[in-house]
Amino acid sequence: MVALFALSACSITPPPPLVPSTPGMTVVPKEKLNEVVVGVDEVKGGYNPHTLAAQSTVTTALSSLLLPSAFRTNGDGTPRIDLDLLVSAEVTKAEPYTVTYTIRRDASWSDSAPIAAEDFVYLWERMREEPGVVDPAGYRLISDIASREGGKVVEVVFRSPYPGWRSLFTNLLPAHLLKDAPGGWAAALADSFPASAGPFAVRTLDQPRGEIILERNDRFWERPAALDRVVLRRASQHNTIEALKSGDNQAALLRADAIALKDIGDLGRTTSLTTSVVPRPEVVTLLARPAAPQLADVRVRQAVFNALDRDELVALGSRNGPSARLRADSQVVPPTKTGYQPAYQPNPAPVAQLLTDAGYTQQNGQWARDGKPLTLTIAAPAGIEPYVTVASQVQRQLALSGIAGRLLTTPGNQLFGRDLSGTATTNAEPIDIAVVPRVDTGDSTAVLASAFGCRTAEADSGTPIPANLSGFCDQSVQPTIDDALSGGLLLSDALARVEPVLWQQAVSMPLFQVADLLVVLPQAQNVTAGAPFAGPLSGAATWRREGR
Repeated sequence: MVALFALSACSITPPPPLVPSTPGMTVVPKEKLNEVVVGVDEVKGGYNPHTLAAQSTVTTALSSLLLPSAFRTNGDGTPRIDLDLLVSAEVTKAEPYTVTYTIRRDASWSDSAPIAAEDFVYLWERMREEPGVVDPAGYRLISDIASREGGKVVEVVFRSPYPGWRSLFTNLLPAHLLKDAPGGWAAALADSFPASAGPFAVRTLDQPRGEIILERNDRFWERPAALDRVVLRRASQHNTIEALKSGDNQAALLRADAIALKDIGDLGRTTSLTTSVVPRPEVVTLLARPAAPQLADVRVRQAVFNALDRDELVALGSRNGPSARLRADSQVVPPTKTGYQPAYQPNPAPVAQLLTDAGYTQQNGQWARDGKPLTLTIAAPAGIEPYVTVASQVQRQLALSGIAGRLLTTPGNQLFGRDLSGTATTNAEPIDIAVVPRVDTGDSTAVLASAFGCRTAEADSGTPIPANLSGFCDQSVQPTIDDALSGGLLLSDALARVEPVLWQQAVSMPLFQVADLLVVLPQAQNVTAGAPFAGPLSGAATWRREGR
């Protein structure tokens, strides 16, 4: 789920909004505001929930409040139709497999444009064609989308049955504003939300100052939000806790470390508050990429993983906070999700034996072959934690075993959209190891197919489909993956066949699931952890403020 933090409670006259007021918002005099202020870790740009580069607590929070979805998540993790957007959604034909969505006539964006079939088409086209997107496998099964009744009836045709179709078309984007916008998909929601279709809209999005103000969207066609506005403020963990102590913040959502856990425990002895762990749908994962020439040999990949102290990586990456208890021992299913089964199978062979068998020898403590030292490039998205910290520790641990490493941190859009997608230029530096998020958007079979499925091409257009981030493809398990995606095989049965291969092939090493800590004061009413992976902000429309 994601980490939210508080800006220190200084009384500074705010600058003018960096984002213009969105049509449909109620502007309320400050002295009469009914608001809840939530402390967050970061509000940096990049808010497209469909890209790996933009995964964060704030992205989840904003998308849950501002963007419409065909389905939401129940408290037990099952999908439910969102009747704020749809009248109905059902399988209407078995051959070809067709799902029909009927959109409410009054559902519209905050600029008055109707939510319609073009929004479904835009998301489908981008998810099947763009690199660096989250779990695209389900979208790649779609062969056509037809519009009926002025765009309010959407018929989605699949090439094969897809039982996980309810996980699709969450967080729809305003196609009429984005499809021809400068910068295209890469710039979509980079710095703002051009329109809203939820209970709130953006009033101010000030990244340098670290503040996002959301105000009630009066053009939302359903029951209005109880609050006038929700404010997200960035601060250090210490300042966030101080803001809770003073009452300047009424809640906080942060990726707490061990020190913060202690400080919040101390605060709880003098202040009435509640805390809860909020797991994100995000597992910190190491990829040893067979697509990289130096790691094409499985013995070298196995040696790399065996040279790592996994326990230490988990401890450092989680900072001994809530994530430390969410160690991930499945390649596909996050630890807190129903169906999780530990399947960790380490390779017992010593590092020296594996590298020797692969043709390497030690020279002055450094492994080399044909006179060239084994030097690996280790990549992580720049400025994004815990990925940079884990990558730096991987570099240090490998060096202790005589494997040199170069640390490469690049902007997330470049790393996921080019460097790891197979679309980089031929003179680009190959990435051997990547520390990345593995994100579960609801359908774990789509996670399996997206992360480990073979590269294919659209039969009707010849459009190439980006490979998975590791470049891994094993034809011996591909039929199992395909059967699971189409519902011919239970996910549990598919994982029983596939996971042993994945561990043996040493392509991916999951470490831990990222989790935030939610802290709530009594003044903030109805603030809960939310449905699994939906985040606390998903329920902000029902929040109330007491004791102003």
